[in-house]
Amino acid sequence: MASPSPARTALLTVLALVAFAGNSLLCRMALKHTAIDAASFTSVRLASGALVLGLLVGLRRVAGQRRAPWAAGDWTSALALFVYAAGFSFAYVSLSAATGALLLFGVVQTTMIGWGLWRGERLRPLQWGGLATACAGLVWLLLPGLATPSLAAGGLMASAGLAWAVYTLRGRTAGGDPTAVTAGNFVRAAPLALGVSAVSALLAGPPRWDTPGLLLALASGALASGAGYAVWYTALRGLTATRAAILQLSVPALAAGGGVVLLGEALTPGLLLASLAVLGGVLLVIMARSAGGR
Repeated sequence: MASPSPARTALLTVLALVAFAGNSLLCRMALKHTAIDAASFTSVRLASGALVLGLLVGLRRVAGQRRAPWAAGDWTSALALFVYAAGFSFAYVSLSAATGALLLFGVVQTTMIGWGLWRGERLRPLQWGGLATACAGLVWLLLPGLATPSLAAGGLMASAGLAWAVYTLRGRTAGGDPTAVTAGNFVRAAPLALGVSAVSALLAGPPRWDTPGLLLALASGALASGAGYAVWYTALRGLTATRAAILQLSVPALAAGGGVVLLGEALTPGLLLASLAVLGGVLLVIMARSAGGR
């Protein structure tokens, strides 16, 4: 399939990055300002994402592609997607939008860099310095008395970041159409989320939701997740891997700005310093790697 034009790539990239930041804002807004619980938010998000992606794949079947929406993808990737979505939702019960996005992004990037080291990739001294700075920023973020309200919430978001890194790494090697693969994974992950909702109902009482909470969960699943991922995969055809990684540095900043404007959240000095350390360290690793490859 041909790469999109530069102008179309730029537009799709902006839309995708806004969608990624929007997931943090929608989740935090729903759990802070509506009655919906984290398990129900996760279930609605994955189910509505599966529906939207399934419809996209179904339209392609009408156009001549014969695979069903659940034919692509696999259970391992679906499990990683589920762990990401569940950890994401339960962490945002107490994390701010900015702190959550920074933790998620930092863990994803450091995990993927660590995977490259495990597979034999070699870093130069400057890159090691950047990786150490990013890790120090994450530790700083989790120290008592700074931006994070609890170690449990930080651990949940870290587990979401690890799971998303696994999902991303598996997606790089998955064959076939990325949208179809994502649809298949969402279709498989949705029943897992419903299982968590059932367990939560047994342990913590009946599910809780209201109309605003359901609408926010639907927006997160159908728009920011389902349509957002499809847009991002299309944009990736016109981006180098390095440029795509660098552009994702904007997601925590977008989430932080949205949290301040829409949710009234404060940007503390500790969070700002941790953000500079994590984002700057990862940017140093990526840029040094790019320069070494030329």
